[in-house]
Amino acid sequence: MTGHLPLWNYTDDAGTVWHVRKAWRDRQPGKYLLEVETAGWPGVRGAQLSQGHFELLPEDDPELPALRTEKQLGEIISHWPHTRAIIRAEGCYIKIFRPGSAVVPAERCAQMDILLDTSAFTAPKVLQSSPDTLVLSTLPGRTLGEIGEDYVTIGDKEFAGAWEKWSRAWLTQLRSASDASRQTALSALPVHSPEVEAKAVARWLKRWLHHAEKVPALSTRRDILVTMAEQATNNLLRTAPDPLVWSHGDLHDRQIIAGDGGSPFGLLDFDDAAQAEAARDLAYLDFHLERRLRRDNLTPSRYLKAHTEVMAVAEQLQVSPDRFIAYGDARWLRFACSSLPSGWLATRVLEERMKHHQSTTPTATSRYFGSRS
Repeated sequence: MTGHLPLWNYTDDAGTVWHVRKAWRDRQPGKYLLEVETAGWPGVRGAQLSQGHFELLPEDDPELPALRTEKQLGEIISHWPHTRAIIRAEGCYIKIFRPGSAVVPAERCAQMDILLDTSAFTAPKVLQSSPDTLVLSTLPGRTLGEIGEDYVTIGDKEFAGAWEKWSRAWLTQLRSASDASRQTALSALPVHSPEVEAKAVARWLKRWLHHAEKVPALSTRRDILVTMAEQATNNLLRTAPDPLVWSHGDLHDRQIIAGDGGSPFGLLDFDDAAQAEAARDLAYLDFHLERRLRRDNLTPSRYLKAHTEVMAVAEQLQVSPDRFIAYGDARWLRFACSSLPSGWLATRVLEERMKHHQSTTPTATSRYFGSRS
């Protein structure tokens, strides 16, 4: 019994097979919103799953009225039904929001003009904005995620060089964002404290429990997630936090573009930019790397190289090992509570992490960075 949890593939009434790329819980148990794709269809579509019944949604999303006109300009490459969409158009990307919800993302982009060290990172330019849309320029180059999964044109030496360059750039950015000249812009960002992170963990778990509480087959998984959520919350709140710094807020290797030659890296998506502990961005980035490793999208050697660079940056920034572990646990917990079938993978990882924490001595924990690399 699955409790109608999303699968990876569904067939519509016309016989077309759609692959699920992303899934979100709707308000009612057993109902999910999906982002799906299929061969021969440009871009992605929105869909819903209700008590196991799959249905494509209309291309015009009533909660995103701007999508009706903007979709004529390009291809929809991301669509969270009723919440957000991204269109790839000629020379730009168009982000579609609910009415009035584009204002804060536009403000974040303006703040990055001040906070980014242009010798380390560049950001897309805002070409146009409205209360519902944000039009951003493109950046040349490929993401670190794309480079990592390219075993034809990218050698291990080139891959390693890209991550070494990232580590230098990230250190430059974090130190520059703390300059006195940038303090006004930095202080204008919201604060993502350990308490905020703990509340996010509780929120994700509550949503999962709301959908899974009446599914007997999920009882073991439920016990693991509840236990791990308590442990993650305790780890976030029981030790003193590191100082707050500039934070991207949703850092992963597909948000980082390796520019050509000696040009700076590109950095994407500042909707969640904040003041937070440096551990949060770095633990999130490391989570995505390990996730790719476990899904066989990264070879062990490439994972180890990228992971080692992340840990080296953490040491340079004097990130407390306990804080790195705490934010890593929180990120894996959120993934385990996601609606994707791969949430089972995250649950197994959480079990491994829980056993590791229980068997790790304080001395070993203080050497966590070295032991992982």
